Amino acid sequence: MDIMEQIVAATKGNLFLPFLAVMSALIIGAIIMAVAGYNPAVAYQAMLLGAFGSKESLAETLLKTVPLLLTGVGVAIAFKGRSFNIGAEGQFYIGALAVSWLGVAGKGIPAFFFIPLLLLVAFIAGALYGALPGYFKARVGASEVVTTVMLNSIAIQLVSYIVQGPLQEPRHFYPETAEILDTAKLGVILPGTRLHAGLLLAILVAILCYLLLYKTVWGYQIRAVGANTEAAEYAGINVKGNIVMTMALSGGLAGLAGAVEVMGVTWKLYQNISPGYGYTAIAVALLARENPLAVILSALLFGALTTGSNMMARSVNVPSVLASLVQALVIFFVVGYAVYDYKLKPNHKKISAGEDNVHA
Repeated sequence: MDIMEQIVAATKGNLFLPFLAVMSALIIGAIIMAVAGYNPAVAYQAMLLGAFGSKESLAETLLKTVPLLLTGVGVAIAFKGRSFNIGAEGQFYIGALAVSWLGVAGKGIPAFFFIPLLLLVAFIAGALYGALPGYFKARVGASEVVTTVMLNSIAIQLVSYIVQGPLQEPRHFYPETAEILDTAKLGVILPGTRLHAGLLLAILVAILCYLLLYKTVWGYQIRAVGANTEAAEYAGINVKGNIVMTMALSGGLAGLAGAVEVMGVTWKLYQNISPGYGYTAIAVALLARENPLAVILSALLFGALTTGSNMMARSVNVPSVLASLVQALVIFFVVGYAVYDYKLKPNHKKISAGEDNVHA
């Protein structure tokens, strides 16, 4: 069975609400644009062409997809284990910071060794930052929602200090680090564009995480804890240990996203390097129904909305606020339908958990 068949099989029976969320957002967005005096058909055509109309636009869409895919898979795994990781943004920054420091300092290290080392360091940095709120939750019952949000602010402020102080570029003109070494940069995979090898890494990670969740003992334990904590503990599963490890894996993937962004796109660290990848990843994971394979398509959708909305604003003079509104509506409806599905239909949740156990 090829990868597309796997994606379809993984999402079979769970496509209606995600599809309804996207269609609802597009319809409401069209109504708002029409009221504002713009032609929705022309605007959406421009959006589609901006996302997929040429090699360059497709490359930019995939470029935006990469960090959303990595952070989305991380958030999906955390949610699957009933750990609500809202801290992917901070973990993204920590991974980017680790790579930016080592990527400048590691002179003389060959690329074939240096690039895997940087990715590993970023993963570990993000994992440690993710494990911290997981430990607080397991140890004293602290809400991971609160602690991860607080850690987001700490990470963002830490990067802001670092790029204006210890690691600021040599001329001290701009709040950014020096450019990483050439041996630390990811290679371009589509000539004439900025699309880099991080795309292949992100897809591989999604596949491996799917196999982890549904084909391994640890994955079964994660899903068991997520489905029923008490039953999992009664069955002999180390619930507290699984919470910490799940949050660590989730944070590690977000840290990896930060590394890929620096190594493949920006080549340096600066303030506000993320436009909110970690927060958008929540909607990406919910739209994918917490399935790593489905995150591939979900992240692609949000990547297309980003690049397509930019083109819509430029080519048909739709204000950028309205262009961004379409993306916001998708997030709104994704979260809204997810709340409906999981909170107002508890029996469906039980059935899904049972199907997971059978599948395991």
